[in-house]
Amino acid sequence: MSTQPPGARISGSGRALGARCVSNDELAAELGSSDDWIVARTGIRTRYFIEPGQSNTSLALEASRAALADAQRNASELDAIVFATLSPDMVFPGNGVLLQEALGVAPIPALDVRNQCSGFLYALSVARAWIVSGTYRRVLVVGSEVHSTGLDMSPRGRAVSILFGDGAGAVVVEAVDSHVQEGGALEPVRLGADGSGARLLFCDRPGAAHHPSITCDDIEAGRHFAHMEGRQVFRRAVELLSQEVAALIARHSLDPKRAVLVAHQSNRRINELVATRTNIPEDRVLHTIEQWGNTTAGSIPMALDLARRERRIAPGDPVIMAAFGSGLTWGTTLMWG
Repeated sequence: MSTQPPGARISGSGRALGARCVSNDELAAELGSSDDWIVARTGIRTRYFIEPGQSNTSLALEASRAALADAQRNASELDAIVFATLSPDMVFPGNGVLLQEALGVAPIPALDVRNQCSGFLYALSVARAWIVSGTYRRVLVVGSEVHSTGLDMSPRGRAVSILFGDGAGAVVVEAVDSHVQEGGALEPVRLGADGSGARLLFCDRPGAAHHPSITCDDIEAGRHFAHMEGRQVFRRAVELLSQEVAALIARHSLDPKRAVLVAHQSNRRINELVATRTNIPEDRVLHTIEQWGNTTAGSIPMALDLARRERRIAPGDPVIMAAFGSGLTWGTTLMWG
């Protein structure tokens, strides 16, 4: 029996989308925009919105069941759930316990993570830490978002509302003997944050700093919708992600031409620039924003699931996951194919 601490690997993945595909032309009529304008600035052509009867929890449940089936595990074999989202079904409690109930796996712990676009990597870092410490052996990690019910569908909200879609991604993270080389092995997750940029992308109503937390005037002014300084976020994302991805490549002595980049899908141009600056070939970059839009905490696990199921990741490939977003927060990690 090995005396070394266990390693962690992703053994299964799954994803789910809202039921309705929404084209740029459909949004353009409401937002005072056009398909050409949206594609040129974001790379997005379609996104998916939920229909009545769907919810953040239902998307997460579908993705989780797919991930468990891929890992050839039953929900009863899970030790814990980590759920990343900025769009929970309720103000409280968090979606983790709602998913736990839907899976029928009480009384295992369920933790919610609120780190927006980098939420999945923050959640993955928790799961990996639990596993390598020996606390748990099998953790479900979910990134799931429903944006469509909270978007400002008027010209006032155009810059934000063109970006987002509804979707969920899930992975099963399992303990593995550290000396055994298996596909999906996870290196440590490197995280960071800079609160001085918190007001570059935020939504502060309802908020406990205000008395009351929201008013009719707030709603009339659109303060309950997200606000973004798009140019500054774009610039910071390109600069910081380029630095973090380059540092990861150097830390692990990788050949960037062999790497697969699975980055958060906020803007196609950001990921293209990061790949160019770090010498990762364009055909090794996963792009899902064109068809799914920005699904925030769901974007990395959804893209990873697509890559795994379409066999875009070969055995031994270094898979770089990277995210940057509101907070400002960011994260990077390496998974071996």
